[in-house]
Amino acid sequence: MIKLTFGERVLDLALSIKPGEVSTYGDIARAAGAGGQAARSVSGILGRYYKKGHKNIPFHRIVYSNGQVWKSLDYDKSRNALYKKEEIVIDDKGFIINFEDIRKEF
Repeated sequence: MIKLTFGERVLDLALSIKPGEVSTYGDIARAAGAGGQAARSVSGILGRYYKKGHKNIPFHRIVYSNGQVWKSLDYDKSRNALYKKEEIVIDDKGFIINFEDIRKEF
């Protein structure tokens, strides 16, 4: 049996989030076998996998623990289009309207 690294588990979990679902950095970290503090490393881990060629990572589906989405002038337009396509509704302050209803349980 091959044991996956923490980073590999993070990637697998992120890739398992289906369109219309979201998860949090902390949910992913805990499901991958670490504590909540490891949530801070999830974005960096996924960014490294992206640079290595994993271009299908659904970054827009990974949000903060309070249901707020990550905002960036560089990515807002493309992310908002993805949210609209997946029927994920974001309020004008950047929070998912029905966050708990669409939050993926691992």
